[in-house]
Amino acid sequence: MTENEKSGMFDWFRMIAAILVISIHTSPLETINPYADIFLTRIISRTAVPFFFMVTGFYTNLERPKSAILKLTKMYLAVTLLYLPLSIYSGYFSGFSLGKALKMLVFDGYYYHLWYFPACIMGIFIVHFLEKISAKNAFAIAIILYIIGVFGDSYYGIALPPLKIFYSILFSVFSYTRNGLFFAPIFLLLGSILKKTSVKFDPKKVVVAAEISFVLMTAEAFLLKCSNTPRHDSMYVFLIPTMLFLFALLNSVKIRQQPILRKISMWIYIIHPLIIIVLRGISKIFSENFFEKRELLLFILTAVFSFIFSIFAVIITRKARNLYNALHCPTARAWAEIDVNALRNNVEFLRKISPKNSELMPAVKANAYGHGAVLIAQELNKMGVRAFCVATADEGAELRKHGIRGEILILGYTHPAQFPLLRFFRLSQTIVSYEYAKMLNNYGKIHCHIGIDTGMRRLGIRSEEQGKIQRIFEMKNLVIDGIFTHLSADETTSPSDMSFTEQQSERFYNIVESLAESGYYPKVHLLASYGLLNYSYLGGDYVRVGIALYGGVENTKLLPVLSLKTRVTSVRKVYKGEPIGYGLTSVANEDMHVASLAIGYADGLPRALSDGQCSVLINGQRAPIIGKICMDQAIIDVSQMQVKQGDIAVVIGTSGDEMITANEIAARADTIPNDILSRIGSRVVVCKK
Repeated sequence: MTENEKSGMFDWFRMIAAILVISIHTSPLETINPYADIFLTRIISRTAVPFFFMVTGFYTNLERPKSAILKLTKMYLAVTLLYLPLSIYSGYFSGFSLGKALKMLVFDGYYYHLWYFPACIMGIFIVHFLEKISAKNAFAIAIILYIIGVFGDSYYGIALPPLKIFYSILFSVFSYTRNGLFFAPIFLLLGSILKKTSVKFDPKKVVVAAEISFVLMTAEAFLLKCSNTPRHDSMYVFLIPTMLFLFALLNSVKIRQQPILRKISMWIYIIHPLIIIVLRGISKIFSENFFEKRELLLFILTAVFSFIFSIFAVIITRKARNLYNALHCPTARAWAEIDVNALRNNVEFLRKISPKNSELMPAVKANAYGHGAVLIAQELNKMGVRAFCVATADEGAELRKHGIRGEILILGYTHPAQFPLLRFFRLSQTIVSYEYAKMLNNYGKIHCHIGIDTGMRRLGIRSEEQGKIQRIFEMKNLVIDGIFTHLSADETTSPSDMSFTEQQSERFYNIVESLAESGYYPKVHLLASYGLLNYSYLGGDYVRVGIALYGGVENTKLLPVLSLKTRVTSVRKVYKGEPIGYGLTSVANEDMHVASLAIGYADGLPRALSDGQCSVLINGQRAPIIGKICMDQAIIDVSQMQVKQGDIAVVIGTSGDEMITANEIAARADTIPNDILSRIGSRVVVCKK
């Protein structure tokens, strides 16, 4: 099952949850039957927000949550600005003080439903901290926090007097214990745990468990309500098992994801209070209390108009994004689209299979294998990546100019005339030989990694020359941060390749152990993409992932990050017997239609794919390349399809149900995907998908 066919039920339940939140704020059954309204709004609907937290925990890497926190913070600020005029009008800022402002910003939100955003941000911080301090105890601490919250919420009435004094202090800081400190952590953690668990749940047993838990939560809620115990009614003891089994049940149903439903449900959650206000305002034309006994009508109208508005919002934001891309990513000729979600998927998978305590050090050399080094490095920075490797000082300097943070290691040779770049842009230089180390030392203080030649016979100090390696550590101006080698036969696990790879590893770690005996403990790295996939047990502090990061390795867990596209520039008829393209190598066997594409070998389309060796995709169909590929153009056979000038042709990527990968093109050109991707020309504009 592909990534797009996993957890699709989450997207559908997001919509249900968004509608349930509307019911909380409209009490649709209150006039019809108060108990039915309590059951709907105070029991069923109380699953909505915990679900939102759990799905956030499920999809967020809580070990590196910076990108998720940044995204939520931007959303929170945006919706705060949206509701700020309404908050002022409604008197939220009466008796304004700095303390009240912080209370609303950090805990309560500037409008009643906006509490979710600071709660989610704070909850992610807390869970990240708990797991970092003690992953084993994180769940227990989250449960304790929730129990504290319960006695300030649904069980407040039975709290002992000393506890009420404690809660009175808490409520001077925030309005409810339903917040990011007590409420959010347990559900975020549950979502994260369910994502990581390999346990397969029996759907039938999960259904029974969910039903039992929900019945118990219902009984709990009504008993508390009848005893007039709740101060608020968001937190129940049996809400936790109910959400656990409900979420597990949804996750067990594998259907295709619906990203549009995520966007619509998000807009419904954000906009529905505004719709309620507008409807109440319009109703005053007919009667001051028009909706007083028509709460069900208010609920239905709010849900309908929120849904309609949300669809328009999704369309408008999509058009705005397309316009932005049109302005920042010219598509008149040839361009490459970068799928950031695929990149994030690959980062998470590679981190998961990396040796314990190792970090990714992505290779962003050669313009990130044609993907756009600056764009890729910026996105990786957002995902918490803090180490990169490049081939040249110029590549490293370009990253620094665009604000890339973290270590940047130059894997190749830097001419002494460029040594100033190493200092100015805070770059780490590979020591390619002992003589080179002396040159660097004579220049001044430089951060370095030592390259060790264990069998590649390319760069680095031979592994037999341990004395020279020791003396480099003694050079006063060199700051040796790391030591590494390149595995030259790690692409397969054949007996001969495995034997040679393990010999290289043994030579390398002999040096590492020798250095440790002398008191030197640099960071070590020897695994690149294939090394990680085939020999992860060899360990290391860094993993220099390259082609795997970009989805150029045939692995079902890794997704292609780049799509290469171009335009049809002309369509014409060619008659039987007429030659096509340079060299008269292709002749029409019958009357046919051909189309010209605005891409050639100067843009990265290998000339070896001429004369029918490869195809492109147009409208979900394959169109073979005919004739010789030119520097700027290529010709394709479109006799069996309807094509017009301006249509998009996919060279690498997906169109309809068809896909062409870099691996397929590489196989047809008798090379490797690294070669295909890294030769994409500078005229090809790189932009986000």
